[in-house]
Amino acid sequence: MNPKRKLGVRALVFWKTVMADKVEFLERLIALLTDHGIRFCVVGGQAINAYAEPVVSLDLALVIAVDQAGRAEALLREAFSVEPFPHSLNVSAPGSDLRAQIQTDPRYAPFVERAETHELLGLRLPVACLEDVLQGKVWAVLDSARRPSKRQKDLADIARLLEAYPALRGLVPGDVLARLL
Repeated sequence: MNPKRKLGVRALVFWKTVMADKVEFLERLIALLTDHGIRFCVVGGQAINAYAEPVVSLDLALVIAVDQAGRAEALLREAFSVEPFPHSLNVSAPGSDLRAQIQTDPRYAPFVERAETHELLGLRLPVACLEDVLQGKVWAVLDSARRPSKRQKDLADIARLLEAYPALRGLVPGDVLARLL
């Protein structure tokens, strides 16, 4: 086995252990989308992990192409538990602690077309481009309806990106930058 592939297998085993994914929810979710030609990309904290030092999380946030959202939701409902929220669909499976959120906020729709493939969670996945990942985190920080603890995590994610890519600083609003100091 080539060393890069071996590292990917170990990463997948690690994530599956952390997520207590005894039912291959992660692989089944990705396979369902891929096998049906559903265009998607990873956003949120896992997307940050593709660009900066990884942090363990049980969350996986995805965006699905707008023109395929209805079909994707129907497929997801056939295979998994799906719970709708104002700006997301939460997808889960008994036997896994992985929490998948399908982002339905229309601002994220263009992210799918600009996504890039990265090794993430031991799999090759489409991930929102760096600038889009940052934009999503800025929106999250500025969303007063989000829990304060979530917004603090979003700030930490922005800090992780800015440490790895200082040139992105100009894309972050001043009031958000001020919170990082």
